[in-house]
Amino acid sequence: MSTFKAPKGTYDLIPPDSAKYLAVREAIAAPLRNSGYGYIETPGFENVELFARGVGESTDIVTKEMYAFETKGGDRLALRPEGTASVLRAALEANLHKAGNLPVKLWYSGSYYRYERPQKGRYRHFSQVGAEAIGAEDPALDAELIILADQAYRSLGLRDFRILLNSLGDKECRPVYRAALQDFLRCLDLDEDTLRRAEINPLRVLDDKRESVQKQLTGAPLLRDFLCDACKAYHEEVRELISAAGVAFEDDPKLVRGLDYYTRTTFEFVHDGLGSQSAVGGGGRYDGLSEMIGGPALPSVGWALGVDRTVLALEAEGVELELPATTSVFAVPLGEEARRVLFAKVSELRKNGVAADFSYGAKGLKGAMKNANRSGARYTVVAGERDLAEGVVQLKDMESGEQTAIGVNEIVAELESRLG
Repeated sequence: MSTFKAPKGTYDLIPPDSAKYLAVREAIAAPLRNSGYGYIETPGFENVELFARGVGESTDIVTKEMYAFETKGGDRLALRPEGTASVLRAALEANLHKAGNLPVKLWYSGSYYRYERPQKGRYRHFSQVGAEAIGAEDPALDAELIILADQAYRSLGLRDFRILLNSLGDKECRPVYRAALQDFLRCLDLDEDTLRRAEINPLRVLDDKRESVQKQLTGAPLLRDFLCDACKAYHEEVRELISAAGVAFEDDPKLVRGLDYYTRTTFEFVHDGLGSQSAVGGGGRYDGLSEMIGGPALPSVGWALGVDRTVLALEAEGVELELPATTSVFAVPLGEEARRVLFAKVSELRKNGVAADFSYGAKGLKGAMKNANRSGARYTVVAGERDLAEGVVQLKDMESGEQTAIGVNEIVAELESRLG
């Protein structure tokens, strides 16, 4: 046994369970690819200041959870705790916004890192699929992204998730609400750290999960009561577009995402079968983020969906994904000539798109057939010296047990026909 183990709060993806994660990533990405979103991949680490400015210096992510380090050259870097800031940085650096086709629509998939207390559904290393629409202020974009996420989850068979929706206002109306909320929070019995947070970003206090804090927030002013006419109209159009698409949602006036860059539309996907870690994804509009990180004004909207939490949600609902067989055909050679012939046939099957595997290691028939069973293959091809002398191989249907002699030169066409 190895003396090394995966670091605390991380996990390994190992077959066969890893196939679920691949299927979830594909299901989330599929509607994005069909809607004009192009794939983007960014480095696993970035300049610390990118996240400090973009995510927010008062957020738990930056103050407590970010893995930051200094390079030998003196650069201050951090493992990426989320995807939006990195994707926007890459789009600005590549001048994608100057190509004349706004919004720039991008999707991504990768691993992210936060130093947190490990528990089920909350890891220090986790996987997300995300989407960003950069450079356009349009309620239809906000609605599009929510609808696409709903479509992705339903394509997986998920039904017991809820969409929470709110508006966080903009630079016109949020300062007025911010002042009113601060006045309210100053009258509460809060610890010094929370009071300090209330002065920097009072909306973050609303996101505090501690029961002692939440009890005191009863009666706190709600942002919806402070929205300007423009934000009210914008939010109402988002709601109407989502409803018209047949997507159910719940208005949640207390919903505050844990990142500073959100404006106007904000939303969260929750699944009540996951216990305390009920959020499976979320996002919103971030119209000022580009300017925060040194770019031009580029109103944008996006989301990220957790792959690991989506898998947990599927398990909570008892949804079994229809995963493609890793192996459809398993070849068992008996003797050197059979090894040469069947290996060539396996290679030909693979070229033709048939999932095929081979009995390696010169095992006997009994051991090789055990491997064939374990592989899950629908058909096993067996050949020995006598079979080859007659110009045939034995094709066994692993479900029915029926075995048929097939001509060596016919086996590929026969298997393609049977597997459809």
